[in-house]
Amino acid sequence: MKRAVGAVSGVLLVLLAGFWLWTPDQDLPSLEARYLAAPSDLCEVDGMRLHLRDSGPKGAPAVIMIHGFGGSLHSWEPWAQALSVDHRVIRFDLPGCGLSAPDPSGNYSDARSMQLLLALMDQRGIARASIVGHSIGGRIAWTFAAMHPERVVKLVLVAPDGFASPGFEYGRAPEVPVTALLMRYALPKPLLRMSLEPAYANASFLSDALTTRYHDLMLAPGSRDALIARMRQTTLVDPVPLLQRIQAPTLLVWGEADAMIPFANSANYLKAIAHVTLFSLPGVGHLPQEEAAQKSLPAVRNFLR
Repeated sequence: MKRAVGAVSGVLLVLLAGFWLWTPDQDLPSLEARYLAAPSDLCEVDGMRLHLRDSGPKGAPAVIMIHGFGGSLHSWEPWAQALSVDHRVIRFDLPGCGLSAPDPSGNYSDARSMQLLLALMDQRGIARASIVGHSIGGRIAWTFAAMHPERVVKLVLVAPDGFASPGFEYGRAPEVPVTALLMRYALPKPLLRMSLEPAYANASFLSDALTTRYHDLMLAPGSRDALIARMRQTTLVDPVPLLQRIQAPTLLVWGEADAMIPFANSANYLKAIAHVTLFSLPGVGHLPQEEAAQKSLPAVRNFLR
């Protein structure tokens, strides 16, 4: 009898845990009501629905911002507002991130990102722009600058991804951990907060409101499937030959307390890129555009001018 009661209790605990962990997608209209500034910010680019914001004088020098893994255009808010005074600032959610729909092609490779960025610039009538990229958005930015130097005026790389690290070898797709695969079904906000905390050197900066924004947008329909697909399709190549092709003046912005992509990697970029300057931020983590927006902004503004 005791064994039967114990077995039933165990099943109930598993069911209760599953009920707590199970995290369905959120309703898209509800997400748009909270995070979409204007209906016109949803547009079609190269066959897919893209969420973007195009602010500042249309005749001013253009700046295009590309966010990092699991992020959204909202990550750039402080920088975008300030730069929009004298620049045309375009920031967008990568396919399957934020309010951008998953790519119908199912292609989340860097090559597809190059294609999308070119299509966006052509559609908006932008012949040349300064490109700002964070983390994997930084990898997309510097790859674009290497492959299309005629389209890039200046380059700002914020803690960029690209060099090999444990689990990410050159020429080989990474093995996606089971924990990442499980997020498709289980992503309670407390667990997401735990995964976000290492990105910030100042733990108090990760407010409930900020955590809620990340959590909400990762629960957009198809977003988690797209994030997993992007991980599976990421095959790094030795970045040095590409970095050496970059002609645009480049600014590196990096938090010295970055626990996601080590600050020490900045030395590799300083060695490989011809015209590069480093702006480092002591006591700042992986997202200086959020955690130290006012400290990092003057260096970015002066560089883009």
